[in-house]
Amino acid sequence: MDTADFTYFPMFVDLRAQPVLVVGGGEVAARKIRLLLKSGARPQVVARQVNPEITALAADGRVRIIDSGFAAGQLQGCRLCIAATDDAAINAEVARAAEAAGVLCNVVDDPLASRFITPSIIERAPVTVAISTAGAAPVLARRLRERIETLLPAGYGDVARFMQRHRARVRQLPVALRRQLWEDFLDGPGPERLLAGDEVAAVFELESLLGGAAPRGEVYLVGAGPGDPDLLTFRALRLMQQCDVVLYDALIAPAIVDLVRRDAERVYVGKRRANHTLPQEDINSELVRRARAGQRVLRLKGGDPFVFGRGGEEIEELAAAGIPFQVVPGISAANGCAAYAGIPLTHRDHAQSCVFVTGHRRKDGSLDLHWDALARPGQTVVIYMGRTALPELCAELVRHGLPPDWPAALVEQGTTRAQQVFCGTLQTLPAIISAREDVGGASLVIVGEVVRLRERLQWFGGR
Repeated sequence: MDTADFTYFPMFVDLRAQPVLVVGGGEVAARKIRLLLKSGARPQVVARQVNPEITALAADGRVRIIDSGFAAGQLQGCRLCIAATDDAAINAEVARAAEAAGVLCNVVDDPLASRFITPSIIERAPVTVAISTAGAAPVLARRLRERIETLLPAGYGDVARFMQRHRARVRQLPVALRRQLWEDFLDGPGPERLLAGDEVAAVFELESLLGGAAPRGEVYLVGAGPGDPDLLTFRALRLMQQCDVVLYDALIAPAIVDLVRRDAERVYVGKRRANHTLPQEDINSELVRRARAGQRVLRLKGGDPFVFGRGGEEIEELAAAGIPFQVVPGISAANGCAAYAGIPLTHRDHAQSCVFVTGHRRKDGSLDLHWDALARPGQTVVIYMGRTALPELCAELVRHGLPPDWPAALVEQGTTRAQQVFCGTLQTLPAIISAREDVGGASLVIVGEVVRLRERLQWFGGR
């Protein structure tokens, strides 16, 4: 490979208790000093004036300040040197002196004058990821760091420390089996147990593998939010990328399903009103069966799995079967659709409480709701699955005390580009919806004075 293709040799340097000379006392120098202190270095700062942060660090004994101009003799005994002044001539002098002394020097924002550069860093100590563009595109390096930050959980350092603590036991295995055991551990529930703070369960998983047991499966019960893929949580995205199979509902937007690991098996278990692809009991059994077969099973549900999502029923079955699982909350349809419609669910002047109910009819066709508790001023009522029963819902709220001109809205396909919002009153909204032939998607009904605020608070276009 041509040397021009690979300008820098990547390495990690142990600077614990090692002196590092920093020339400069401003904000740029302070940023470098923060990184040096994280690595255990002993910064020596050459500057006649330093900013308050460096002054405080010196007062704590973490930094030594040399109150003078730069002199080549100050490099003696130093492992590294950083030139971080706002004077190009001084920076060049520092670089020349460091080169003559055999000390590696970094000149901030000047890769051509530097013998080493500092990369963009993702820290999950003891795991460290460094990204460099050899000084060619530092903004790109920062963007790449931001992307990787979303993929690496904050607790990954705990996983590394756990593996370090148990290395001695694993090293007793034949060499060929060590790597396989750690791969089985990382592919199983163990790391997720550590990320959840349950080291006892992680040790159990490792002990099982050391005893020759087959890797166990796990179920991820993940809320996919109301539709916009940008509303997924970091954890949801990570689990979507590491599952072996996904069981997903009808309300999951195709753009979200597309984010699941490409080679994962996809199983549609969609449930719509009076049209269930799989009964709930069969879904519960399938989750157990696949986890027992050693698969990492992603159960992807619209909104939040614990808000009218029957997530509680599913994990009850998993708990009874002894299957490891974790629950990842999602932005509920109420939160997401109201926000994208420009309708605050609470407001100091209009609603001091918010109630979530389902408009799904019972098997006998009736709506069994606490109407007296719902038909009250000073609160917002959010009705899931209320489009079909909208005329009866509105009539009952009026019959139990709310005025006919009480504001009400229906949000269809909320948070997506196909979002539609229809505003009216308890008296007019049913007629508005029945006159439309293009309203057939997932919808949410919002009742309360806060609906009036949409006129000046709407921000999301939809269609």
